[in-house]
Amino acid sequence: MNPVTRRVHVRVPATSANLGSGFDTVGLALDYHDELTFTLSDDPADTDAHVNIEGEGAQTLPRDETHLVVSTFRRACRTFGLGRFGFTLEAHNRIPQARGMGSSAEAIVAGIAAAAAFAQEGELNRSAIFDLAATIEGHPDNVAPAVFGGLTVSWDFSTAEGVGSVPIPGGEPLHGGFHTVNYPVDPAITAAVFVPDYELSTEKARQALPATLPYRDAVYNVSRVGLLPAAMNPGALAAATTSSDGSDADGGIAASVTPSALAATANTLLYTATQDKLHQPYRAALMEPSWNLIERFRSHGYAAAVSGAGPCVLVLHYGDAREAIDAIAAEDLASGHWRVLHLPIDTTGVTVERG
Repeated sequence: MNPVTRRVHVRVPATSANLGSGFDTVGLALDYHDELTFTLSDDPADTDAHVNIEGEGAQTLPRDETHLVVSTFRRACRTFGLGRFGFTLEAHNRIPQARGMGSSAEAIVAGIAAAAAFAQEGELNRSAIFDLAATIEGHPDNVAPAVFGGLTVSWDFSTAEGVGSVPIPGGEPLHGGFHTVNYPVDPAITAAVFVPDYELSTEKARQALPATLPYRDAVYNVSRVGLLPAAMNPGALAAATTSSDGSDADGGIAASVTPSALAATANTLLYTATQDKLHQPYRAALMEPSWNLIERFRSHGYAAAVSGAGPCVLVLHYGDAREAIDAIAAEDLASGHWRVLHLPIDTTGVTVERG
């Protein structure tokens, strides 16, 4: 099959996984993007990838077929029925490498989305992109928000040996493999990402985790992660728990829907929903500056957590708290070892333009 276009431009958001309680399951897309342009070679004899990189990773990332975007693109082209062809990749990278902002997920999603855009016209098949991306990445928590945007909760559904799917009454069969659900996020939710000048590999961070966990700690996290969809969209919670005449319908937390009450509800839920006992305490020694910053924010009532495997620190807040957040981290920012990105939430996910 021949490509349907000669050029594809891809835009993929940074992501933050876990959000404290949602270890290996929850992800959030951030309005901070890498942009990549794939241009096919005019020489039929040229089947190589020519890679140019600007920004993050320009001095360290490979510029050949071993580049993660390129190797993923090649694999996706084979999956979508495209042959091998030469191309130039222009990568404009803003997402920091090895910091917990989903740089590897971005690369994988970018390669697959580009291949899909070359293979067929029309809208992207996001489900197909997610399936392949999660398979390549090995876990879905970062690739899901990179594909769909917003807040995602993902899981790996295992079936019995020799059984590919489970029939669901009145619906499509539930197949084995990775799945995700996309939740709406209130536009008033913002993220402050504190980026340190040191790296931490995901592999090293995983090695710090114990083989077993106390039962009570698992229950603790289950009770917190269940709050995340409500914490990220508190307006819907307020509407559901307040009767039509404005009185409290069931004694829930959102008895009032005034702006100040809504903000208080949201930030209370965000703080609680980002508590964790499953992974962050075991990784704290690997990123002491990050952990110290998280504890300082949480002592002031802010919903701070490790972003992904770290060492970036994520602070979620309902409403504009930029000045207050920066003031808490003033000493760290002044040291020159940290920078901060104040970001809205990306609700779109990966996008492509052809031609």
